[in-house]
Amino acid sequence: MNIYTVSMRRLYQLCLAHALLLLFFFFLGFTATTISPATEKEILLQFKANISKDPYNSLANWVPSGNPCDYNGVFCNPLGFVQRIVLWNTSLSGVLSPALSGLRSLRILTLFGNKFTSNIPQEYAGLSTLWKINLSSNALSGSIPEFIGDLQNIRFLDLSRNGYSGEIPFALFKFCYKTKFVSFSHNSLSGSIPASIANCTNLEGFDFSFNNFSGDLPSGICDIPVLEYMSLRSNVLTGSVLEEISKCQRLRFLDLGSNLFTGLAPFEIIGSQNLSYFNVSHNAFQGEISAMRTCSESLEFFDASSNNLDGEIPLGITNCKSLEFIDLGFNRLNGSIPAGIANLERLLVFKLGDNSIQGTIPAEFGSIEWLLLLDLHNLNLSGEIPKDISNCRFLRELDVSGNALDGEIPNTLDNLTSLEVLDLHRNQLDGSIPETLGSLSNLKLLELSQNNLSGTIPYSLGKLANLKYFNVSSNNLSGPIPSIPKIQAFGTASFLNNSGLCGVPLDISCSGGGNGTGNGSNKNKVLSNSVIVAIVAAALILTGVCVVSIMNIRARSRKKDNVTTVVESTPLDSTDSNVIIGKLVLFSKTLPSKYEDWEAGTKALLDKECLIGGGSIGTVYRTTFEGGVSIAVKKLETLGRIRSQDEFEQEIGLLGNQLLDWNSMNYGTGSMNEPKWNEKSNPLIQCSLREAPCSSSCKVEWKITELSVSISNASKIEAVAAVAQQVPSRGNDF
Repeated sequence: MNIYTVSMRRLYQLCLAHALLLLFFFFLGFTATTISPATEKEILLQFKANISKDPYNSLANWVPSGNPCDYNGVFCNPLGFVQRIVLWNTSLSGVLSPALSGLRSLRILTLFGNKFTSNIPQEYAGLSTLWKINLSSNALSGSIPEFIGDLQNIRFLDLSRNGYSGEIPFALFKFCYKTKFVSFSHNSLSGSIPASIANCTNLEGFDFSFNNFSGDLPSGICDIPVLEYMSLRSNVLTGSVLEEISKCQRLRFLDLGSNLFTGLAPFEIIGSQNLSYFNVSHNAFQGEISAMRTCSESLEFFDASSNNLDGEIPLGITNCKSLEFIDLGFNRLNGSIPAGIANLERLLVFKLGDNSIQGTIPAEFGSIEWLLLLDLHNLNLSGEIPKDISNCRFLRELDVSGNALDGEIPNTLDNLTSLEVLDLHRNQLDGSIPETLGSLSNLKLLELSQNNLSGTIPYSLGKLANLKYFNVSSNNLSGPIPSIPKIQAFGTASFLNNSGLCGVPLDISCSGGGNGTGNGSNKNKVLSNSVIVAIVAAALILTGVCVVSIMNIRARSRKKDNVTTVVESTPLDSTDSNVIIGKLVLFSKTLPSKYEDWEAGTKALLDKECLIGGGSIGTVYRTTFEGGVSIAVKKLETLGRIRSQDEFEQEIGLLGNQLLDWNSMNYGTGSMNEPKWNEKSNPLIQCSLREAPCSSSCKVEWKITELSVSISNASKIEAVAAVAQQVPSRGNDF
């Protein structure tokens, strides 16, 4: 019995021990399922407590009474533990809470597009379960945490668009066997790219663009067998890349643009099967573009602009049927544009400006239906702009400036209804500006300066409501600038060096037309009042001139005998007289017609025996010609020294106004019954001076002899005459 009792007691104790043990494990399990979620809730609430601004109330349901798995942006695994926190583009401000390091099941932390500052807490080194960290587009700063290199499960690391500086830690890629993508773009990182990146044997892509990395491209980087994406754009990397890049046969995306790479560009990789994006622009690559015998069927983007490339554009580029973007501008390429470009039916952008390309613009461009941008500026192209370009109905920008293109601007460009930029300046285009350009309602820039365009500025251009830039300077345009505020607002510089242009904003007024009212479709508009008045006035003046002319003709036909004869005399053969006759102006019904009559008559002029009277102004003489014509001459007293024809005519004019009122003359006894002249005349004004020969010992001075005479002592005077007298001066020799 004692043995049995002892055995039963031991059995009872053993069962009790097992029961207690089971109860203990049950208690532990209950604690795990009830306490852990509550702890993670506290961790998340601590994260919320570090948020200073939540403009969109993204964390509004993060409350103590709620279930953390129901919090906005929080995702739990089947066991109820937090596995993902995804709060992107919510503009949260604050700092990252170190408490998140307590989330032992956290795999994904995505907080991009917020405003977190400071840096990633060191405590996150304990998050060994993390697969993905995306903190891009925040305001984090400092150095990239080195402890990230110890997180062996990291697949995706994106710290782009922050304020990180310094170098990439070498240890960052110590345990990166599972890492597939890394991005540090748009920071301020410097130094060289660590060669340890080659340890990331499963790396599919990296983006270190827009930093200040320097040095060479790390060797062995293309030994990564699955590398498909490489972006090193906008750094200061140097050296040659041809050998290394040529080994990256799986690349889909290659961007080496805006660095200082030299040597030959890695064009051979274009033949690889997967490449879709190729950019080596803005470097110092030299040499020719390779023949491109083969081309990736996936290649869509090809940019080799702004290098020192020479040679011709390879014809093989036309085999790249999927190309949508080609930019070979700002190089030293020569030759011509391959006509086979038309085979690139998917082409959207073609840029070739600033090269030495010659030839013409291929009309085949017109068959590329989806073309959006055609840039052929600053080449050596000649010929005309092909009208086929008008078939590119989706074209937004056409720049063929800086060439030697001639001919007229195609009047079919109005088919380009999407056109926003039309730059044709600095060519040799002639003809007029097409009216149809006014139909390009989306046009923002119209640059036509430095050509040979003529005609007027079309009034239709005033319909271009979206126009921001307009220039037609340095052409042969004429006429008024359309008086449209939209056109005139572009200022004087847009219209300079057109000799025929007038109107606002130029300081050249339009004659009789103000500032102009345009042309073209407005030629038939109603004329302004000022123009009508000007036309009527001109018509009245023309009518008056015609009437006066007719009256003069009729008067002359009725008074054929009243002829004015101007006779130029010769010097007198008198030694005791200093008089030299200049010109005689005779008014008479019958005058001598032979030279001999004049010669006989002038010899008797001013002879003392012919004196017939005198007065307060001067002395009157009479002479008779052989033809029986008597002439009375009045010799005036000296009126001063006259040295020129103008002074002579001015003085005669004054005398004529004072003396020659023929209606007040006395004839015979002073009767007014027998006047021989019935009209007012001023024969003196027709007198002129003729400088007579003079020896070197005299100065020439002039006295005036005019023809006004009182007839009281001179009956049967048939004519009156004016005589110019030359008097030698006794002054100093010349």
